[in-house]
Formats: sequence, C-alpha cells, structure tokens
Amino acid sequence: ILRQQLKWVTRGTILAIVPYTLFYVVPYLMGSLPGTGMKLSVLSLGLLPLTFGYAIFRYRLMDVDLIFKRGVVYTLSAAAVVGMYFGLVAGVATLVQMRQPNTGRIGLILAVVVTALLFDPVRKWIQDRVDHLFYRTVYDYRRTLLEFGRELGSETDLNALLSSVLDRLSRTLAVDRIAIFLRTGDEAEQFVIAKSAGMSHAGNLDLSFLSAPRPEPAGHLFFENTHQVPRETAGSQDAIARLDLNYYIPCRAQQKAVAVLGLGKTTKGDYLSSEDIELLETLGGYLGIAIQNGRLYASLQQKVAEYERLKDFNENIVESINVGIMALDMEDRIESWNAQMEVMYALPRWQALTQPVRSIFPAEFVEEFYRVRQNSGINNLYKFRLQTPAGETRTVNVAIAPLVTRKFQVIGRLVIMDDITERVELEGQLSQADKLSSIGLLAAGVAHEVNTPLAVISSYTQMLAKQLQGDPQKSGLLEKITRQTFRASEIVNNLLNFSRTSGTEFTDTDINKVITDTLALLEHQFKTAKIQVRSDFTSGISAIQGNPGRLQQVFLNLFLNAKDAMPGGGTLNVATSNGDMVSVRVSDTGSGIAPEHIQRIYDPFFSTKTAPKEGQNRGTGLGLSVTYGIIQEHAGKIRVESNPGSGTTFALDFPLSRKAMHV
Repeated sequence: ILRQQLKWVTRGTILAIVPYTLFYVVPYLMGSLPGTGMKLSVLSLGLLPLTFGYAIFRYRLMDVDLIFKRGVVYTLSAAAVVGMYFGLVAGVATLVQMRQPNTGRIGLILAVVVTALLFDPVRKWIQDRVDHLFYRTVYDYRRTLLEFGRELGSETDLNALLSSVLDRLSRTLAVDRIAIFLRTGDEAEQFVIAKSAGMSHAGNLDLSFLSAPRPEPAGHLFFENTHQVPRETAGSQDAIARLDLNYYIPCRAQQKAVAVLGLGKTTKGDYLSSEDIELLETLGGYLGIAIQNGRLYASLQQKVAEYERLKDFNENIVESINVGIMALDMEDRIESWNAQMEVMYALPRWQALTQPVRSIFPAEFVEEFYRVRQNSGINNLYKFRLQTPAGETRTVNVAIAPLVTRKFQVIGRLVIMDDITERVELEGQLSQADKLSSIGLLAAGVAHEVNTPLAVISSYTQMLAKQLQGDPQKSGLLEKITRQTFRASEIVNNLLNFSRTSGTEFTDTDINKVITDTLALLEHQFKTAKIQVRSDFTSGISAIQGNPGRLQQVFLNLFLNAKDAMPGGGTLNVATSNGDMVSVRVSDTGSGIAPEHIQRIYDPFFSTKTAPKEGQNRGTGLGLSVTYGIIQEHAGKIRVESNPGSGTTFALDFPLSRKAMHV
C-alpha cells in the first residue's frame, strides 16, 4: 500500500509542479509578464489535489482515519496544553506577585517547564479518550488482540491455536478471507495451508512465492490485484488468484519464518490500514513463537507416546516370555516380577514388588544367590529345587546376571528362572523307558534260553519223584526241587510278559469292570489277609482304549503289592474318576516306601521283599516294571506318593477313547 501511495503522490506532484514551474515560474522569474499560456499552466496544479484525492480514496493515503484521529488528538492536546500554559502562567504570576514581586521571570520559566513536561502525558491521555470515543469497538478489539498475542505461548495444541487465531483476527479486523500457512521442513522452506476460513482451495497450489527470495527488505507481501501479479511465476500467479488474499504476513521465530498469515480485504471491500498491518506484524512475532512451541510440544508428545509404546512393547515381551524374570535394584529389592514368576512361584506381583529377596525366597535360594551375586558375568544354578509358598517343589534353572545401562553402569541384577519340572519328569520317564526297553530285550532272550533247561529239570524231577515214592527223605528233596523249578518258571514267564510290548489288541474298555474282575480274583486272599477293600467307582465312566487282559495284570500287581505291604491287615482303597483323562487311585495303609527307594521301584528286579516278613511272598522285582511298561503301552501315566508308615498311593491316568488302535 505504501508503495502505491507514494507512486500516486509522486506522479501527481510531478505532473502538477513541473508544467507550472516550466511555463509560469521560470518565465516570470526571467521577467516575462504573465500571458494566457502562462495563466493556463496554473491549471496543472489541479492535478495535485486530484492525485492526492485518488490516493486517499483508492489506497487510504496516510490512512484518513489515522489523520483524523491524530489531528483531533494533537488539536485537543495543543489546546489543553496552551490552556494549561496560560493558566499556569497566570497562576504562577499571581502567586509570585503576591509573595515575591521581584521574581516574575522565574515563574514564567517554571510555567514553561511544567507545560513541556505535561504535554506528552496529556496527549496520550487525550488520544486514549479519543480512541474510546470514536473507535470504541475497534479499539477494544485491537487491545484484546495484542493481549491475545501475548497469551499465545500458553496454548500447546497447535490445531486449537490456529483456530483461535483465525477467529480472533476475523472478528477484530472484519476480514472474511484468512488463512495460515505452515512451513513443512527446516531445510526446504515449503509452505502448506494449515487452517483457513471463508475460502476454498481445492487442488494443489504452488506456494513457492511465500519462500522465494525478494530484493525488497523483509516484510509482508501485498498484492493490489490478485489476478495481476506479473512478477511471479505462472504457478504462483494461479495460486495467488485462487487464494485471493492480498496480504501475507510472515510469522518468525529465531529469524526464520515458521508460518505465514494470509488475509484478504475487509468485509466492506477496503484494504487494511497501516496501523492494522503494524498490529499484524507484531502479532506475527507472537504467533511464530507460539507455533514453534506448539510444534515442539507436539514432537515431545509424539516422542513420549513412542516411548510409552516401546515401553509397553518391551513389557509385553517380558510378560509373554515363558520363563520367570525378576529385576532387582542394588539393594536386592524386587523391582519387576513378570507373569510367569507369578505362575511358577505362586506369588502375586503386588506381594513381591519392593520386597527384599531374603523375605520372598527360602533360605536355600537366598544362600546360593548371595554366594554368586558378587561374581562378574552370568552365573547359573542348574536343576535347583525351589520350594514355593504353595508348598510345591519346582525344579528350575537359574541365571543371575548384572543389570547394566547403555554406559555399562551396573544398576541392579536380573534373575531368570526356567521351570524345568515337567522336563525333568519327562527325562526321567524317557530314561526309565529306555532302561526297560534294553532290559526287555535282554529278558526276552534269557527267558527263551532258560525255559528249555527248566522244562527238562521239571520233567526229570517228576519222574524221579515217582520212582522214589517210598523214600521220604529223597522225596522231600525232589519236592523242593520241583517248587523251585516252578518258581523259576514263574520268573521266566514274568520276563516274557515284561518283554512283550507288541501284538496287543486295543478295544474300548470299561476300567471299572477291569478293576471289579481283578478284585473278584483276589477276594479270598484279601479275606485271609484281613484286608478290607473300599471302592469308589464313578458311574458311567468314559471308556478308554486298552487291552482288558493287560490292564488286569496292572491292577493285579498293584493289589498284590498292597496286600504284601499290609501283612497284619489293613484297608485297600480303589477309586476312579472322570475328566480330561480317566483316573484311578489305588492306596493302602501299609508300611509305605522309603524315600531312597521311590526312584527305583520301576527298575527290573528291584524289590524290597528280599527278606519277606511273615505273610509276604519273596518278590521277583518285575511286577512294577511290567506294570510301568503296560501303562506306557496305553499312553498312560503312573505316579506314586508314599511315606514310611503312612501307606502308599498309586495314581494312574489313561487317555479317553477316541478311535480303535492296534499296538
């Protein structure tokens, strides 16, 4: 606007003064009398008010509003000061004349000094009152806008900030077309429309004119006619025309334009005044800083969100991993306790956190932990038997490692516990199966080789017994040989049963019927041994895939072992239950099994009845081995619980019947 104003004022002045000077002033000074031509040159002076008037009407030359306002202000200020001056002069003169008749000049000087000091405060006060009188609404809006600019820094939401700026500017300056352009990157100063009001800008726009270097001093851009901007590129001309914004005010932060504020004409079609532009440039500084702060805050929020996402992701990894993990600080207090630790150690997280290790774990673990905690590197405890608060004993592999930062500063310790209880049990079962398989092959060969001489011995013994029936002494010896031959034959048959792991036909089997038939076979023996049998069978129990004959042998061995464990009588309890698997529990009230023998009871030829008590039979050591093998054939499991003097309980589990199979 200022450039257009100066252009019209300069052209009007030249067109008015130059003809008048050349055709009237110069000839007159040279002594020529004013003629008709010289008098007509005076008419060129009419161009001066015409161009000034056009500039006032078209470009608001010197802003008529401001001229009027400032003229009123200075007139009233001068009048007030002159009035005050004469009043002071009169007052001081009167006062001095009354008290010091000889000091009139000093009073006059004092009045002048006081008047000079009061002129500027009086002018400002009068200007404020004039603003309120003539421009009360606009004045209040503009004062509010400046206060709003100073408060922009408190807004951290960039979107809310831009919306608030658009609303305030449109109401304060009565502008119906307004937009805010934000820079997309720090290196290439490219701008995009971030927020706008009262305009449509569909499609891509070439906004390079906002960041293009210009020869004129840094400031706002003004386009008088948005459809005629020959100095811009073709793409920029199209964008300027489509945007139809006349003013582009840069919003700077740290000497760099972070945004541009674009405005059109007022709702009445007028251009903005120079005072409006100054106000917008001042606001642009506040807005630039506020936008930069908003972007920094948004970036910080994004980083915080990313940090939280990574933190949650890492915590999910720790929670999902199939080993127990706990983190300790330098004072050995628990800072982290994952879900697997809760399951394995049977202790909720809230009870473990912030507690010292020594108050959570048993003394055996604490002793081992403090033994290795000072060692550098990773320390391991293999197959450590850990007693849990629930009373269970878990077998775990423990790894203890220092917890370090990126700068390799130790800030605590990381303890990893891998629960291998089931793995150890499976390894034991596999070892037992391999042992039984090897011994079974050996037993099969031995049984076949021994059967032939046993048959010969038995036959010849019986023949000699018939021939020596009249000799009681020799007949007694032959009877002992015959009994031992039968015992050897029984052992051989057990060996054959032990080694027989194939050719068994499986059918749907009712486990309750198998147990009932077995108990019926031993009913007389139980009565003789004063053993009471208690059965608790689940009615309608699910069928299993099995061989009734082989299963009967399992229960026959278990029942006979129970009878031998109760030589003085007792109680045999047999119970079945239905669930994911068919379960059978066989328990007695006998002498129990010593702890050191528990791991060996399934070994072939291992027996605790080498020196049988009264009422017991000498064991062969193959009964439980054969039982174990048959249960393995049926894809079942067998467990034993026993304490000396408290009896023994065998728990058997068989899978439910799904389809017939042959093994």
